[in-house]
Amino acid sequence: MEHKDYSAINKSVRKKDAMQLLLGKPVYTNDVRPKDALIVKILRSPHANAIVESINTKGAKLIPGVVDIYTWEDVPTTRFAIAGQTYPEPSPYDRLILDRHVRFAGDAVAIIAAETEAAAIKAMKIIKVEYKVLDAVLDFRTAKDNPVLVHPEEDWFPPCEVGGDPKRNMVASACDSHGDVDSVLDECEVVLDRTYHTKAFNQAMMEPFTCYSSMDRYGRLHVISSTQIVFHTRRILSRALGIPKSKIRVEKPRIGGGFGAKQTAVCDVYPAFVTMKTGRPASITYTREESQIAGSPRHEMEVRIRLGATKEGKIRALDLYTLSNTGAYGEHGPTTVGLSGHKSIPMYTGGLEAFRFAYDVVYTNHQAAGAYRGYGATQGIFALESIVSELAEQLGIDATVIRDMNMVKEGMVMPAYYNEVASACALDRCMEHCRQMFGWEEKYPVRDMGNGKVRTAGVAMAMQGSCISNVDVGSATVKLSEDGTYNLIIGAADMGTGCDTILAQMVAECMDCSVDDVAVFGADTDVSPYDSGSYASSTTYITGKAVEKACTDLKKRICSIASDMLNCTEEEVVFEKGCVRHIETGESVSLTDIAYKTQVFNTKPAEATATHTSPVSPPPYMVGMVEIELDKLTGKVDIIDYMAVVDCGIPINPALARIQTEGGIVQGIGHTLMENVTYDKSGKPIESSFMQYKVPTRLDMGKLKVEFEHSYEPTGPFGAKSIGEIVINTPAPAIAHAVYRATGVWHRELPITPEKVAMSMVEE
Repeated sequence: MEHKDYSAINKSVRKKDAMQLLLGKPVYTNDVRPKDALIVKILRSPHANAIVESINTKGAKLIPGVVDIYTWEDVPTTRFAIAGQTYPEPSPYDRLILDRHVRFAGDAVAIIAAETEAAAIKAMKIIKVEYKVLDAVLDFRTAKDNPVLVHPEEDWFPPCEVGGDPKRNMVASACDSHGDVDSVLDECEVVLDRTYHTKAFNQAMMEPFTCYSSMDRYGRLHVISSTQIVFHTRRILSRALGIPKSKIRVEKPRIGGGFGAKQTAVCDVYPAFVTMKTGRPASITYTREESQIAGSPRHEMEVRIRLGATKEGKIRALDLYTLSNTGAYGEHGPTTVGLSGHKSIPMYTGGLEAFRFAYDVVYTNHQAAGAYRGYGATQGIFALESIVSELAEQLGIDATVIRDMNMVKEGMVMPAYYNEVASACALDRCMEHCRQMFGWEEKYPVRDMGNGKVRTAGVAMAMQGSCISNVDVGSATVKLSEDGTYNLIIGAADMGTGCDTILAQMVAECMDCSVDDVAVFGADTDVSPYDSGSYASSTTYITGKAVEKACTDLKKRICSIASDMLNCTEEEVVFEKGCVRHIETGESVSLTDIAYKTQVFNTKPAEATATHTSPVSPPPYMVGMVEIELDKLTGKVDIIDYMAVVDCGIPINPALARIQTEGGIVQGIGHTLMENVTYDKSGKPIESSFMQYKVPTRLDMGKLKVEFEHSYEPTGPFGAKSIGEIVINTPAPAIAHAVYRATGVWHRELPITPEKVAMSMVEE
């Protein structure tokens, strides 16, 4: 591991936007939209699968304030995908802006543009629609080869071949293996065969989907959106609207949370279409109900695992099959499912002789799923970590010890992770650190607390990635300003994660200045250098390396300008804090003087743009341990202690890394204990508001403690790996393990609600 004393890196500095947010300044999309923007509302289908036979909008159009109403007859007929992914997208082109065939309860039927929200809502109630209701596919286990087709249209198009076939309700299908799994399983002394089920959990970000659009002074479409993916959104709108990308500008203001939901262009096309039709600014903001029933939730998955091991607990073979429910449209379906195996199986590289990972992704008539922090790894890790804990309990081996025996360690090749090498892996140290900090030996045994309550503990490990290897691209421009400070221009989107601050810290470290001397701008397709966007845990690792490269180039350019001023060669000068110095004479010129020189009779720019990509995606690692108190009478589970140790390489900003970890753990606890998704007979999610869809608060948390074990990733900026997604992955399997310890019952479906816990003990 490389050690270095940094001046700006591995330091907790205040976020760039902290004061603006704390003071309530107008920084979000709805704060900056024009006051005269048309209000856009969507009339949604009440049916899970239907054909729109007729729409009568005449009466609704007569309502004062209603500007126009658009139906399937008014929109372009080119199919597109709204997944924010690098071109060519793995997700199929299976959407229209408005389709006569509506495929889930909540699908868009008509677009209403009005001067006021009241007029738009009134119009929505008056529009008369006649539907031909069709049979719906509502159980994803029956979707494959079902006679009811979610996408019977002939113009369904896959930009990439991923094993999809709409005539079988299939979005993607594949199989990957190493070694002879069946032969090794036959030899194993212990074989477990288990199936685990996770629901379509909702991101529940504070700011719902929102966007506004207008025509700029050059006649171009200008879209301001709460999005993680400005460049992808531009491409999506170009295809959907049938206009060149050069005629579209997309930018994002501050984002009020995304967690992956805003890696999908859920709402952007609607105001953009209205602006193209009317020439006027148009704005849409989803209600909380719309965000819940027509958003972009996590993929429901069922994961079956066969695990083979010795009686001593050595895991020899893993056979994992994932069935993923993409819902009515295929965005992110082919890509999320891969992580369920490729980001879980490699954790057990230690003694693994063979693995097989197969999957199917199917269409159903539920709302389309999308990206959510963890992106498929969360579902796979819940399953694999649970079955490993089941193995430990069955063999009478401490659950942390069985992981010590089998876990991946630094230097190992990971066949299930595209044969990448674990070049920076402190997972073993994370386990030992967490065990000591948590007090595992004392908390693991089941303790009777009286009044029917017991306390015990559970454990889980996790891994993720730091980008999409061989795909993701990050870029940065760094400019010297005339007062000797710097401008950093990025295409990555800070959605509350603090990436603006983290990347500014990297500039400060490279250029030997204060973080306050770095002004950050992003993201804007007209101004920012290309960046895939903020997803796949790639910003610190990929865009950060681009920042490092840009600073190296800028230093050279500054030294070149300074050497002309000092009448010497570039080799005779050195860049120092605030100046460039002649090595022999000691004479120096300040950065301010250099900046002014670039404005007079000059051909050398004092700015640099760099682009970075990576052939590898170094995993961060994590161990989480939970102590619960379980009431055997009511089934209620209280979190007493949650402790986690994370290996994210070198944390660039430890305070922000800790906050990321704490937030992810809380989200994971919500998925495990209270967030539920159920459907009424029409296929509509019942939990359409926060009255029904319960998310955890600070009161649900107990004690939470996060610490770090440093490793040094040689391909990352300053040794850093990612942290954004891994942090959500340990709560579900750790809590399920603890609930088993307390009750003797394994819960293999999330969420584990009090009713399920209480009834399972009655059934026992």
